[in-house]
Amino acid sequence: MPPLRVFALPRQQSLLLPAVINPFVQDTKLSKAAITKCVLLGIFLVPIRAVLVSLVLMVTWPVAFIITFNHPVKGAEPMTGWRRIMCRRVMAALGRAYYFCMGFRVVIKGRQVDSSEAPILAVAPHSTFFDGIVCIVAGMPSTVSRLENLATPIFGRLVRCLQPVLVSRKDPDSRKNTIQEIESRAKSLGHWPQVLIFPEGTCTNRSCLITFKQGAFIPGVPVQPVVMRYPNKLDTVSWTWQGFSSKTLLLLTLSQLYTTVEIEFLPTHIPTEEEKKCPPLFASRVRDKMAKALGVPVTDHTYEDCRLMISAGELTLPMEAGLVEFTKISRKLNLKWDNVKKELEGFASMATSCKGGRINIEEFSSFLKLPVNPALEELFALFDRNGDGTIDFREYVIGVTILCRPANTEDVLRMAFKLFDTDEDERITREEFTALLRSALGVSNINMAKLFKEIDADGSGFITFNEFQSFAMSHPEYAKLFTTYLELQRYQAIQEANPGELELSGQISDVQEESISDKKDD
Repeated sequence: MPPLRVFALPRQQSLLLPAVINPFVQDTKLSKAAITKCVLLGIFLVPIRAVLVSLVLMVTWPVAFIITFNHPVKGAEPMTGWRRIMCRRVMAALGRAYYFCMGFRVVIKGRQVDSSEAPILAVAPHSTFFDGIVCIVAGMPSTVSRLENLATPIFGRLVRCLQPVLVSRKDPDSRKNTIQEIESRAKSLGHWPQVLIFPEGTCTNRSCLITFKQGAFIPGVPVQPVVMRYPNKLDTVSWTWQGFSSKTLLLLTLSQLYTTVEIEFLPTHIPTEEEKKCPPLFASRVRDKMAKALGVPVTDHTYEDCRLMISAGELTLPMEAGLVEFTKISRKLNLKWDNVKKELEGFASMATSCKGGRINIEEFSSFLKLPVNPALEELFALFDRNGDGTIDFREYVIGVTILCRPANTEDVLRMAFKLFDTDEDERITREEFTALLRSALGVSNINMAKLFKEIDADGSGFITFNEFQSFAMSHPEYAKLFTTYLELQRYQAIQEANPGELELSGQISDVQEESISDKKDD
């Protein structure tokens, strides 16, 4: 049975607090009983565990120093002999002791294959800075790490033991070189250790698997999927873009009697010839296999969607989900924005000719010159406000215009105003004004009646274009969000054109190889 897929919600709902799965929110609620328990246990456990962890680190750093002494940071050859033995056995044992001192109970399922059978380990879901424990369990494989991490006190020396694939944000060729280095190691026929990658590229709340980045799949070699679970009554580990801070999570985790983590090695996925030629297909099928093992849905959210939600959250706007769904479905339809931009005037003419009338999916399909298929039905449902099988085509035209042109320009606003001015008298009623704000600016949390009365200074019962423009320009936060989304659209277009160039952009700095990396810097 294939994994469940998360579909778009109707637009009027997605413009409100999103009911779709939002993988970037950690919403653990602490009851008074849970808080009391954490405080009472924490008084004793936190200082004891802090001392034990410090003692382990005092032993670990000298061992790491010995292993990496006089060994090049960017070595052309993997560690061998005594260095590799100490890394795989001594460092791994110290790593287990480190997590044991923090109260982790590790459960391992399945069998890990060696590098000759599967050169790459793809781990998901990635949900916390504690995920570095998978590196310990997997025998200290190589990871992908920022060059700056090597300068981190104590932990920088530990990272060097992994002989990571290094990426530097200061080097314009770094991403390209990273892809080449991963491919070189993956095709070394077991000469190099396995490369461990978190293909999601960012932390989620484990409610679903987001879109996998292609870096682990571009080499076209066998990949062993590895899934992680934290089956604890109280979630004290999930570190997402909206939720507890890293310090809070660390204190909560140290205050538990123990924290269980399950690491399961799934059967190796050997790519078909079709998958070797198409990394996105390869990544999607591996993700489906992992989602089935976890019993969670998959969603087309991406790391870039996460960035958009951050922007929306900072502006306290509740409409990020609608934007995400809009363009996500447009990508499924393979709509090229440059081509759509050329069609906008024609779309606007069609929408104007509707004069406020509604169209069904067959007419919508005819306008877009696309066949009726599941993706088109999703897009149609996004604008079908009352579920009656019809939509207002004007809203779609405005949405496309916003994504194809700079947000909140006078031309965009004038076109939007014109589309809703059905009798062409240069004024709009309150009902039309409400629909216009929702379509052009995504406004859903404002008292429309009160706002309309304030803007309609002369009490005429109508809003003119100048009054509407004044409101739009006095709410620049909405324009900022749409501009952010437009930038993400361009970024996505570059990725699709040059997957080898930018595919690791989010993933490179997000791969977890030690317990203090900061996802929120990415």
